[in-house]
Amino acid sequence: MSHDLLLALTALVALLVVATAALKGWQGWLALKTRELDLRRTGPSETGSREGAARIEMADLKERIRQLEAIANGVDL
Repeated sequence: MSHDLLLALTALVALLVVATAALKGWQGWLALKTRELDLRRTGPSETGSREGAARIEMADLKERIRQLEAIANGVDL
């Protein structure tokens, strides 16, 4: 009977180890998804400001090109 008891306890311990590892993995996955959602919430405002800065820089570069073309054509600004 002690052999059966030892086998049952070993199986129970193995089940507990597997369940603990699965729970840790699940909590890690949830933490990852939470971080992804937080980055999505804060991301567009940062991305929007970068896009706005890029648009301003593009407009500035286009104005400089117009000025250089005017100089090349001999037009006074």
